[in-house]
Amino acid sequence: MSMTDLLSAEDIKKAIGAFAAADSFDHKRFFQMVGLKKKSPEDVKKVFHILDKDKSGFIEEEELGSILKGFSSDARDLSAKETKTLMAAGDKDGDGKIGVEGFSSFVQSPGTAQVAHYPTSLFGQLAWHL
Repeated sequence: MSMTDLLSAEDIKKAIGAFAAADSFDHKRFFQMVGLKKKSPEDVKKVFHILDKDKSGFIEEEELGSILKGFSSDARDLSAKETKTLMAAGDKDGDGKIGVEGFSSFVQSPGTAQVAHYPTSLFGQLAWHL
């Protein structure tokens, strides 16, 4: 199974292009852009297994550094800083690797906040004007 069996090739290309510059990677935006946040938990697990290159059941730091290449072979590697940031965000138990369940919750965690255009609560209306 390839990544494009699960995600749109065009979405992947746009997301890879958006983070082509070194130290520009934002995992929340990337996962949103490729469409992972809209996928079922089963599809997210399938993506995890594609990214788990050594089939260990975990994504380790080395695999994480080349995570973009898991989506597109001509993508860049993450910088050491980006890799460490991504590991810190996804490795909740501090063991230096991300399991399938951790990956699923990590990928589908809320992304950037959606700002309501028209707040409905009194507090929201007050806060909107501050």
